Amino acid sequence: MTWSDMQPLLEQASWDTLYMVGWSTAIAVLLGLPLGILLVLTDRGGLLQNSVANKVIGQVVNIARSMPFIILMVALMGFTRWLTGTTIGREAAIVPLAIGAIPFFARLVETAVREVDSGLVEAVQSMGGSTWTVVRKVLVPESLPSMIAGVTTTVVTLIGYSAMAGTVGAGGLGDIAIRYGYQRFESGLMWITVAVLAVVISLIQFAGDFAARGLHRRGGRSGAAPRLRFLRDRAPGATPRSGTGAELTKTS
Repeated sequence: MTWSDMQPLLEQASWDTLYMVGWSTAIAVLLGLPLGILLVLTDRGGLLQNSVANKVIGQVVNIARSMPFIILMVALMGFTRWLTGTTIGREAAIVPLAIGAIPFFARLVETAVREVDSGLVEAVQSMGGSTWTVVRKVLVPESLPSMIAGVTTTVVTLIGYSAMAGTVGAGGLGDIAIRYGYQRFESGLMWITVAVLAVVISLIQFAGDFAARGLHRRGGRSGAAPRLRFLRDRAPGATPRSGTGAELTKTS
């Protein structure tokens, strides 16, 4: 197979992979973000402490995460057919990809939110802030660099999942590698597919790391965080922390 034969196949397969991964990531972030925050809020000592709800949500997330993707894809075929009208193609692949990514991203969000300084939460509460205010002004902004890193990890994982989805007719680069590289012994095309996947993943990882580092450098230097830290350190009974004077200067 010549390069002129490979090029249109690779271009279409690359766009199919990006299409599947893009929509799956958007759905995973849209649903996994509130789910991960809810896991923190309903945990012991959380703002919405509810042990029953926390255990139920946690168990559902654990079960979904423990299922291998290829089995999840087969198990969801009936639901996928009902939702999209088919079980093959890139639109059908988005369903199991998104459902598999939601609990994965939710756990990453939970880990990121748990790293937020509890003193900032107490500062907002001392000023009469509601739970929604704490989430919007403290938990999400302060954990944003870790969340961006979590999104990057989720995208990279979904690219691997999409390659597996290609084995059952979902299209994309995985489909090209299986149909041409494995079944037709076109090893050259298969290795080019591997190289394309490696380049795409490297670019996504670089972009995600760059964004996370940029947000981390800005964290605590803009917005409400410095003022909240100052109020926390000046609260009755609080032990002054180093850097408080500098933070007060930034907020003035």
